[in-house]
Amino acid sequence: MKTKQEGRSLQEEALEKLRKNPVAVWSAILIVFICAVALLAPWISPYPFDEQYLDQVLAKPDARHWFGTDSLGRDMLSRLIYGARISMAVGVITALISLVIGTIYGAVAGWFGGFVDSGMMRIVDILDSIPSLVLLILVKLIFDSVDIISNPELKALTGMLLALSLVSWVSLARVVRGQILQMKQMAYVEAARAMGASGLRIVSQHILPNIVGPVIVLLTFQIPSNILSESFLSFLGLGLQPPFSSWGVLANDGWRSLKSYPHLMISPGIAIFMAMLAFNLLGDGLRDAFDPQMRGRSG
Repeated sequence: MKTKQEGRSLQEEALEKLRKNPVAVWSAILIVFICAVALLAPWISPYPFDEQYLDQVLAKPDARHWFGTDSLGRDMLSRLIYGARISMAVGVITALISLVIGTIYGAVAGWFGGFVDSGMMRIVDILDSIPSLVLLILVKLIFDSVDIISNPELKALTGMLLALSLVSWVSLARVVRGQILQMKQMAYVEAARAMGASGLRIVSQHILPNIVGPVIVLLTFQIPSNILSESFLSFLGLGLQPPFSSWGVLANDGWRSLKSYPHLMISPGIAIFMAMLAFNLLGDGLRDAFDPQMRGRSG
Protein backbone atom coordinates (compact mmCIF):
# COMPACT_ATOMS: atom_id res chain seq x y z
CA MET A 1 0.00 0.00 0.00
CA LYS A 2 1.13 3.54 -0.70
CA THR A 3 2.41 5.52 2.26
CA LYS A 4 2.84 9.27 2.55
CA GLN A 5 6.57 8.93 1.81
CA GLU A 6 5.83 6.89 -1.31
CA GLY A 7 3.31 9.50 -2.39
CA ARG A 8 5.96 12.21 -2.14
CA SER A 9 8.49 10.14 -4.05
CA LEU A 10 5.97 9.56 -6.84
CA GLN A 11 5.33 13.30 -7.04
CA GLU A 12 9.07 13.96 -7.27
CA GLU A 13 9.33 11.34 -10.01
CA ALA A 14 6.45 12.96 -11.86
CA LEU A 15 8.08 16.40 -11.68
CA GLU A 16 11.34 14.95 -12.97
CA LYS A 17 9.52 13.39 -15.90
CA LEU A 18 7.76 16.67 -16.57
CA ARG A 19 11.12 18.49 -16.77
CA LYS A 20 12.18 16.02 -19.47
CA ASN A 21 9.11 16.82 -21.59
CA PRO A 22 10.18 19.64 -23.96
CA VAL A 23 6.64 20.39 -25.14
CA ALA A 24 5.40 20.85 -21.58
CA VAL A 25 8.46 22.92 -20.64
CA TRP A 26 8.07 25.29 -23.60
CA SER A 27 4.34 25.55 -22.90
CA ALA A 28 5.12 26.53 -19.31
CA ILE A 29 7.62 29.12 -20.58
CA LEU A 30 4.98 30.60 -22.89
CA ILE A 31 2.47 30.76 -20.02
CA VAL A 32 5.03 32.51 -17.82
CA PHE A 33 5.75 34.94 -20.68
CA ILE A 34 2.04 35.77 -21.10
CA CYS A 35 1.65 36.28 -17.35
CA ALA A 36 4.75 38.50 -17.29
CA VAL A 37 3.37 40.59 -20.16
CA ALA A 38 0.08 40.95 -18.29
CA LEU A 39 1.76 42.01 -15.05
CA LEU A 40 4.14 44.43 -16.75
CA ALA A 41 1.52 45.94 -19.06
CA PRO A 42 1.82 49.54 -17.75
CA TRP A 43 5.58 49.50 -18.39
CA ILE A 44 5.86 47.61 -21.67
CA SER A 45 2.74 48.83 -23.45
CA PRO A 46 3.77 51.29 -26.20
CA TYR A 47 0.63 53.41 -25.67
CA PRO A 48 -2.12 53.79 -23.06
CA PHE A 49 -4.74 51.15 -23.93
CA ASP A 50 -7.58 53.71 -24.02
CA GLU A 51 -5.78 56.61 -25.71
CA GLN A 52 -7.37 57.57 -29.04
CA TYR A 53 -5.47 58.76 -32.10
CA LEU A 54 -8.17 60.17 -34.35
CA ASP A 55 -5.72 60.62 -37.22
CA GLN A 56 -4.90 56.89 -37.10
CA VAL A 57 -8.40 55.37 -37.06
CA LEU A 58 -8.44 51.78 -38.41
CA ALA A 59 -4.80 52.05 -39.44
CA LYS A 60 -3.26 48.86 -40.72
CA PRO A 61 -0.15 47.41 -39.03
CA ASP A 62 2.91 49.58 -39.57
CA ALA A 63 6.08 50.70 -37.77
CA ARG A 64 4.14 53.03 -35.47
CA HIS A 65 1.34 50.62 -34.59
CA TRP A 66 2.60 47.07 -35.02
CA PHE A 67 -0.88 45.52 -34.83
CA GLY A 68 -2.76 48.48 -36.27
CA THR A 69 -5.47 50.53 -34.57
CA ASP A 70 -9.17 50.01 -33.93
CA SER A 71 -12.22 52.07 -34.94
CA LEU A 72 -11.43 54.68 -32.29
CA GLY A 73 -7.75 54.96 -33.16
CA ARG A 74 -6.53 52.97 -30.16
CA ASP A 75 -3.32 50.97 -30.51
CA MET A 76 -4.18 47.26 -30.87
CA LEU A 77 -0.90 45.98 -29.43
CA SER A 78 -1.43 48.03 -26.26
CA ARG A 79 -5.01 46.83 -25.95
CA LEU A 80 -3.87 43.25 -26.53
CA ILE A 81 -1.24 43.55 -23.77
CA TYR A 82 -3.77 44.98 -21.34
CA GLY A 83 -6.30 42.41 -22.50
CA ALA A 84 -3.98 39.68 -21.27
CA ARG A 85 -4.42 41.03 -17.74
CA ILE A 86 -8.19 40.59 -17.79
CA SER A 87 -8.27 37.29 -19.70
CA MET A 88 -5.54 35.62 -17.63
CA ALA A 89 -6.94 37.00 -14.38
CA VAL A 90 -10.42 35.71 -15.17
CA GLY A 91 -9.04 32.29 -16.17
CA VAL A 92 -6.75 31.87 -13.15
CA ILE A 93 -8.96 33.44 -10.45
CA THR A 94 -12.07 31.50 -11.46
CA ALA A 95 -10.04 28.29 -11.62
CA LEU A 96 -8.71 28.88 -8.10
CA ILE A 97 -12.19 29.68 -6.76
CA SER A 98 -13.62 26.55 -8.38
CA LEU A 99 -10.65 24.60 -6.95
CA VAL A 100 -11.60 25.65 -3.42
CA ILE A 101 -15.30 24.92 -3.94
CA GLY A 102 -14.72 21.62 -5.74
CA THR A 103 -12.10 20.41 -3.26
CA ILE A 104 -14.24 21.13 -0.19
CA TYR A 105 -17.38 19.70 -1.78
CA GLY A 106 -15.69 16.57 -3.13
CA ALA A 107 -13.76 15.98 0.11
CA VAL A 108 -16.91 16.16 2.24
CA ALA A 109 -18.82 13.84 -0.10
CA GLY A 110 -15.99 11.32 -0.38
CA TRP A 111 -15.04 11.26 3.30
CA PHE A 112 -18.52 10.85 4.80
CA GLY A 113 -19.88 8.58 2.05
CA GLY A 114 -23.28 6.96 2.43
CA PHE A 115 -26.39 9.11 2.09
CA VAL A 116 -24.29 12.30 2.38
CA ASP A 117 -22.23 11.29 -0.64
CA SER A 118 -25.30 10.13 -2.53
CA GLY A 119 -27.23 13.35 -1.93
CA MET A 120 -24.32 15.64 -2.73
CA MET A 121 -23.44 13.79 -5.93
CA ARG A 122 -27.05 13.93 -7.13
CA ILE A 123 -26.71 17.71 -7.04
CA VAL A 124 -23.51 17.38 -9.09
CA ASP A 125 -25.32 15.11 -11.57
CA ILE A 126 -28.09 17.68 -12.01
CA LEU A 127 -25.64 20.51 -12.62
CA ASP A 128 -23.59 18.31 -14.93
CA SER A 129 -26.66 17.48 -17.02
CA ILE A 130 -27.20 21.15 -17.89
CA PRO A 131 -25.03 22.39 -20.77
CA SER A 132 -22.27 24.48 -19.25
CA LEU A 133 -22.81 27.39 -21.63
CA VAL A 134 -26.53 27.55 -20.80
CA LEU A 135 -25.79 27.41 -17.07
CA LEU A 136 -23.07 30.03 -17.45
CA ILE A 137 -25.36 32.45 -19.28
CA LEU A 138 -28.16 31.80 -16.76
CA VAL A 139 -25.97 32.58 -13.74
CA LYS A 140 -24.58 35.67 -15.44
CA LEU A 141 -28.04 37.01 -16.33
CA ILE A 142 -29.38 36.37 -12.82
CA PHE A 143 -26.45 38.22 -11.26
CA ASP A 144 -26.79 41.13 -13.69
CA SER A 145 -30.49 41.47 -12.79
CA VAL A 146 -29.72 41.93 -9.07
CA ASP A 147 -28.67 45.41 -7.93
CA ILE A 148 -25.90 44.40 -5.54
CA ILE A 149 -23.02 46.38 -7.06
CA SER A 150 -23.70 49.88 -8.35
CA ASN A 151 -20.52 50.25 -10.41
CA PRO A 152 -21.39 48.73 -13.82
CA GLU A 153 -17.79 47.83 -14.68
CA LEU A 154 -17.13 46.13 -11.34
CA LYS A 155 -20.51 44.42 -11.54
CA ALA A 156 -19.73 43.00 -14.99
CA LEU A 157 -16.35 41.66 -13.85
CA THR A 158 -17.74 40.23 -10.61
CA GLY A 159 -20.61 38.58 -12.46
CA MET A 160 -18.21 36.95 -14.89
CA LEU A 161 -16.00 35.64 -12.09
CA LEU A 162 -18.99 34.34 -10.15
CA ALA A 163 -20.61 32.66 -13.14
CA LEU A 164 -17.43 30.88 -14.26
CA SER A 165 -16.60 29.80 -10.70
CA LEU A 166 -20.04 28.34 -10.03
CA VAL A 167 -20.02 26.41 -13.30
CA SER A 168 -16.49 25.01 -13.35
CA TRP A 169 -16.21 23.42 -9.88
CA VAL A 170 -18.27 20.32 -10.75
CA SER A 171 -15.54 18.35 -12.51
CA LEU A 172 -13.07 19.14 -9.73
CA ALA A 173 -15.53 17.90 -7.12
CA ARG A 174 -15.88 14.59 -8.97
CA VAL A 175 -12.12 14.06 -9.14
CA VAL A 176 -11.53 14.95 -5.48
CA ARG A 177 -14.41 12.77 -4.33
CA GLY A 178 -13.12 9.78 -6.30
CA GLN A 179 -9.60 10.24 -4.97
CA ILE A 180 -10.87 10.57 -1.38
CA LEU A 181 -12.88 7.35 -1.70
CA GLN A 182 -9.75 5.54 -2.85
CA MET A 183 -7.29 7.11 -0.44
CA LYS A 184 -9.32 6.68 2.73
CA GLN A 185 -8.86 2.91 2.44
CA MET A 186 -5.08 3.24 2.62
CA ALA A 187 -3.08 1.89 5.57
CA TYR A 188 -1.71 5.25 6.68
CA VAL A 189 -5.25 6.67 6.86
CA GLU A 190 -6.37 3.73 9.00
CA ALA A 191 -3.32 4.27 11.20
CA ALA A 192 -4.19 7.95 11.62
CA ARG A 193 -7.73 6.99 12.58
CA ALA A 194 -6.44 4.50 15.14
CA MET A 195 -4.31 7.25 16.67
CA GLY A 196 -7.40 9.40 17.15
CA ALA A 197 -6.85 11.95 14.38
CA SER A 198 -9.96 13.87 13.37
CA GLY A 199 -11.48 13.54 9.93
CA LEU A 200 -10.52 17.12 9.07
CA ARG A 201 -6.91 16.48 10.05
CA ILE A 202 -6.72 13.23 8.09
CA VAL A 203 -8.19 14.77 4.94
CA SER A 204 -6.18 18.01 5.07
CA GLN A 205 -2.81 16.61 6.14
CA HIS A 206 -2.78 13.03 4.89
CA ILE A 207 -5.10 12.67 1.88
CA LEU A 208 -5.19 15.99 0.03
CA PRO A 209 -1.37 16.29 -0.27
CA ASN A 210 -1.35 12.88 -2.01
CA ILE A 211 -3.99 13.82 -4.61
CA VAL A 212 -2.45 17.14 -5.58
CA GLY A 213 -1.22 15.68 -8.90
CA PRO A 214 -4.62 14.88 -10.50
CA VAL A 215 -6.07 18.12 -9.11
CA ILE A 216 -3.28 20.23 -10.64
CA VAL A 217 -3.74 18.46 -13.98
CA LEU A 218 -7.46 19.22 -14.01
CA LEU A 219 -6.83 22.78 -12.89
CA THR A 220 -4.42 23.26 -15.80
CA PHE A 221 -7.16 22.26 -18.23
CA GLN A 222 -9.73 24.39 -16.41
CA ILE A 223 -7.87 27.68 -16.89
CA PRO A 224 -7.99 27.71 -20.73
CA SER A 225 -11.60 26.58 -20.59
CA ASN A 226 -12.42 29.62 -18.45
CA ILE A 227 -10.46 31.91 -20.77
CA LEU A 228 -12.41 30.58 -23.75
CA SER A 229 -15.73 30.92 -21.90
CA GLU A 230 -14.99 34.54 -21.01
CA SER A 231 -13.93 35.28 -24.57
CA PHE A 232 -17.02 33.61 -26.00
CA LEU A 233 -19.43 35.42 -23.68
CA SER A 234 -17.71 38.75 -24.37
CA PHE A 235 -17.87 37.95 -28.07
CA LEU A 236 -21.64 37.41 -27.73
CA GLY A 237 -21.99 40.67 -25.83
CA LEU A 238 -22.94 38.89 -22.58
CA GLY A 239 -19.56 39.12 -20.88
CA LEU A 240 -17.19 41.98 -20.27
CA GLN A 241 -17.70 45.14 -22.26
CA PRO A 242 -15.63 48.28 -22.93
CA PRO A 243 -13.75 49.95 -21.29
CA PHE A 244 -12.48 46.47 -20.35
CA SER A 245 -9.89 45.27 -22.82
CA SER A 246 -10.06 41.50 -22.60
CA TRP A 247 -9.22 39.34 -25.59
CA GLY A 248 -12.90 38.45 -25.94
CA VAL A 249 -13.88 42.11 -26.07
CA LEU A 250 -11.24 42.77 -28.73
CA ALA A 251 -12.45 39.80 -30.78
CA ASN A 252 -16.02 41.08 -30.54
CA ASP A 253 -14.94 44.51 -31.77
CA GLY A 254 -12.88 43.00 -34.59
CA TRP A 255 -15.65 40.72 -35.81
CA ARG A 256 -17.79 43.66 -36.85
CA SER A 257 -15.26 44.74 -39.46
CA LEU A 258 -13.57 41.43 -40.23
CA LYS A 259 -13.78 41.70 -44.02
CA SER A 260 -12.39 45.20 -44.30
CA TYR A 261 -9.95 45.19 -41.37
CA PRO A 262 -9.00 41.57 -40.53
CA HIS A 263 -6.12 42.64 -38.27
CA LEU A 264 -8.67 43.63 -35.61
CA MET A 265 -9.78 40.00 -35.31
CA ILE A 266 -6.55 38.16 -36.07
CA SER A 267 -4.43 39.45 -33.18
CA PRO A 268 -6.85 38.65 -30.30
CA GLY A 269 -7.73 35.37 -31.99
CA ILE A 270 -4.08 34.32 -32.11
CA ALA A 271 -3.60 35.40 -28.47
CA ILE A 272 -6.55 33.27 -27.31
CA PHE A 273 -5.35 30.33 -29.41
CA MET A 274 -1.76 30.49 -28.12
CA ALA A 275 -2.81 30.76 -24.47
CA MET A 276 -5.23 27.85 -24.75
CA LEU A 277 -2.70 25.74 -26.66
CA ALA A 278 0.00 26.37 -24.04
CA PHE A 279 -2.25 25.45 -21.12
CA ASN A 280 -3.57 22.34 -22.86
CA LEU A 281 -0.10 21.11 -23.82
CA LEU A 282 1.11 21.72 -20.28
CA GLY A 283 -1.92 19.84 -19.01
CA ASP A 284 -1.08 16.91 -21.29
CA GLY A 285 2.46 16.88 -19.92
CA LEU A 286 1.23 16.98 -16.33
CA ARG A 287 -1.27 14.21 -16.99
CA ASP A 288 1.42 11.99 -18.51
CA ALA A 289 3.75 12.71 -15.61
CA PHE A 290 1.24 12.08 -12.82
CA ASP A 291 -0.64 9.16 -14.45
CA PRO A 292 0.69 5.92 -12.92
CA GLN A 293 -0.07 3.95 -16.10
CA MET A 294 1.90 6.39 -18.25
CA ARG A 295 4.66 6.37 -15.70
CA GLY A 296 4.78 2.61 -15.85
CA ARG A 297 5.04 2.63 -19.64
CA SER A 298 7.91 5.06 -19.58
CA GLY A 299 9.76 2.94 -17.02
